[in-house]
Amino acid sequence: MRHFLEVDDLSASELIEVLDSAAEPSPEPVLAGKGVALIFEKPSNRTRNSSEMAVVGLGGHPISIRGEEIGLGVRESVEDVTRVLARYHSVVGARVFDHSVLEAMAKVNEVPIVNLLSDLAHPCQALADLLTLRNRWGALRGRRLAWVGDGNNVARSLTLACGLAGIDVRVACPAGHELDPVAVDGARASGVEVTVTNDPAGAVEGADAVCTDVWVSMGQEGEQADREDAFAGYQVDEALMARAAPGALFLHCLPAHRGLEVSPAVIEGPASVVFEQAENRMHAARGLLLWLVRKRRQT
Repeated sequence: MRHFLEVDDLSASELIEVLDSAAEPSPEPVLAGKGVALIFEKPSNRTRNSSEMAVVGLGGHPISIRGEEIGLGVRESVEDVTRVLARYHSVVGARVFDHSVLEAMAKVNEVPIVNLLSDLAHPCQALADLLTLRNRWGALRGRRLAWVGDGNNVARSLTLACGLAGIDVRVACPAGHELDPVAVDGARASGVEVTVTNDPAGAVEGADAVCTDVWVSMGQEGEQADREDAFAGYQVDEALMARAAPGALFLHCLPAHRGLEVSPAVIEGPASVVFEQAENRMHAARGLLLWLVRKRRQT
């Protein structure tokens, strides 16, 4: 049984297989007559819509379930919920607060478990980011990507994904908000160069793509004032983008707060591919599901 809890659950060659599957114009309807459960402890615009339409694109029936409907680990054990859902569905995806919930689901090992977001990782977003870059660039290997802002779950998964794809990474985060060193070591182990710094200008210099995310994520609203102080100077604006390579792309997983982590001129400008990223969440999810189902059929 293959699960997808973090990007490095895939090998470098398997990552390319998933991206190739995402690009298939007429994918095999491998989920025809089958269900996919999508659990949402945290609400989402892109994740729900992209995941549901990905399932539909493979001929399946998606069922979105709110966290309070099943009460993972409260109303019923995580393991029991997973065993029950496995009797109805071919795949279970979950957007959760605590990554350990996904690990407990995967240990049941009855259907593939997909991480739709956790406090540790956001691997489906990383797939969409790489798909967006590949659509624009063609080959990924040898490119350079800069991350500016919070060293959060999105940054972690993207850094690991870049390692698998052969993209060098520079990560600029303020003190106290650095990227997980496990992700840094994991990407370096893939053979790419990873630079960790507190200097946004240095990170962006000559980069082929510049990425950021919100400074205050869902559940951190009480820290907003402190975080805005900590991230002062980390806004991706026109001056910062001017340091990147000619034709550099700007990425943001959305939702975006214009005037905080990104200036309106950048996110609305010619470098921005943020809405391509949003669309590619659907294509990437479809490619991942297609790959997972095919792998399961081979066992």
